[in-house]
Amino acid sequence: MPTVSVNREELFKVLGRSYTFEEFDELCFEFGLEAEMAEDEEGQGDSTEVTYKIEVPANRYDLLCIEGIGRALLVFLERLKAPRYKSVAPTSGARQQLKILPATGQVRPFAVAAVLRNIKFTEDRYKSFIDLQDKLHQNICRVRKLVAIGTHDLDTIQGPFIYDAKPPADIKFKALNQTQEMTAVELMKLYSGDSHLKAYLPIIQDKPVYPVIYDKNGVVLSMPPIINGEHTKITLETKNVFIECTATDLTKAKIVLDTIVTMFGQYCEEPFVIEQAEVIQPDGTTVVYPELAYRHEVVNVEEINKKVGINIEGDKMARLLTKMYLESEVIDGGKNIRVEVPPTRADVLHGCDIFEDVAIAYGFNNLTWTIPNTSTIANQFPLNKLTDLMRQEVAASGFTEVLTFALCSRDDIADKLRQDIKTRNAVHIANPKTLEFQVARTTLLPGILKTIYHNKNMPLPLKLFEISDVVLKDENKDVGARNERHLCAVNYNKSSGFEIIHGLLDRLMQLLEVPATKDGTGYFIKASEDKTYFPGRCADIMLRGKSIGKLGVLHPEVITTFDLNMPCSALEINLEALR
Repeated sequence: MPTVSVNREELFKVLGRSYTFEEFDELCFEFGLEAEMAEDEEGQGDSTEVTYKIEVPANRYDLLCIEGIGRALLVFLERLKAPRYKSVAPTSGARQQLKILPATGQVRPFAVAAVLRNIKFTEDRYKSFIDLQDKLHQNICRVRKLVAIGTHDLDTIQGPFIYDAKPPADIKFKALNQTQEMTAVELMKLYSGDSHLKAYLPIIQDKPVYPVIYDKNGVVLSMPPIINGEHTKITLETKNVFIECTATDLTKAKIVLDTIVTMFGQYCEEPFVIEQAEVIQPDGTTVVYPELAYRHEVVNVEEINKKVGINIEGDKMARLLTKMYLESEVIDGGKNIRVEVPPTRADVLHGCDIFEDVAIAYGFNNLTWTIPNTSTIANQFPLNKLTDLMRQEVAASGFTEVLTFALCSRDDIADKLRQDIKTRNAVHIANPKTLEFQVARTTLLPGILKTIYHNKNMPLPLKLFEISDVVLKDENKDVGARNERHLCAVNYNKSSGFEIIHGLLDRLMQLLEVPATKDGTGYFIKASEDKTYFPGRCADIMLRGKSIGKLGVLHPEVITTFDLNMPCSALEINLEALR
């Protein structure tokens, strides 16, 4: 979890009173945080200063700075009402504009922007402002891969601003803390030895173009996600801050922008009122940021009481949620609670997140320990128990177990098996990193055939099996997919050995005490056609009138696509259908 270091005296000044460490630690625990005293490091800073290290949940981006922690604790202590964040047009003149050019689609296609107008920095505020950006970069920004933050002194530049992507040799500017102008190529070479920045270079290093933001006069603001320009460097005298976030994930960029402006909007001349900026998309449409959107969720009082293990009225529950920065009111005669989720609470995704906040505010130590009304005995999950027993028996039948990747390529489950990808009901990866991992497997067969290919030099026959999960799309599930436990076995030899695979099936059914009958009480095999198998050498495995799998001799084209040269017979069944 992220750790935020805060100066004790500065924090107590924000909270309006002093605490002993034990008192503060107890307050943090009640709010769901952990605090510890930072150890003094010899020769580091003022020895009279005391620093607290506070561990915050990884999804609470609003607690990554002293401003957010102090504000949240004051609301929790009911000494401050949660502020209202407003996104407004400038009082005079037009909004600042950031125009995204189409070339950015090759590297970082998204951008958002906002302005902190008439902000007052002190040394501590400035340090916190920079530290929050670093914390966000390491957390939600995923080391700048998803989002990169740029903050600039607006009074040193003129809009509209252009977000473009150019060849590295065409980008030249004076980078932050540098004394002379350098091209992007020279900067990348320079920062390859920089302990702080070298970690970010691979994000764009191999791209044909690098992203760059400049103003109407050609002054470079930044080359995201690597470095800002020296010209727009923020100082303690900066009054107006232009914030831009470039990203590969627009949703994350919005969260990052909202977090920065809501945390430091309190130092503006009009607190918590943020000046809007226009972002012109490559297609010409205009979007105004920051959104600072409030949304509402309705939760049931009885359900929360049941799941948290408490019994309180809706009014008290609404008060607890309000303490957790979620303004709430009772509706429907006390049966439900209407919860307002502010832009600072991006961690609230589902009703269960609200349930958790009720539990935190109520106090985990205040929950009553109860003995269950029913006596229960722990036992192994039946499907896993069946799987373990199956492994032993298949191995005893002369087969060797393998364990293959749950992800594979589209070709593995479609073209190589002579199937159409549209009929495979596969879950596709939105942003696959390699061609080998594009979809979740819908069958175990390709993994075993690949294993045979890598072990062709082993003595024949190769008799391999795997018992593991496949993943299938399922609209009836809340995640849109389901896991299904399959058993797959393959015999690879100079002859297909169909009788070996058939014998394995009979042995498994014998162990499961499933008779070989066609009267609906047992199993039998029924001739069928499947492009993966040789014509006339394929059968459905029927159990209680339903097909639970297939067995047969693989088609020669399937064998050759996996670079094999011997016949194969295979069996694959759905173990969950045996229950």
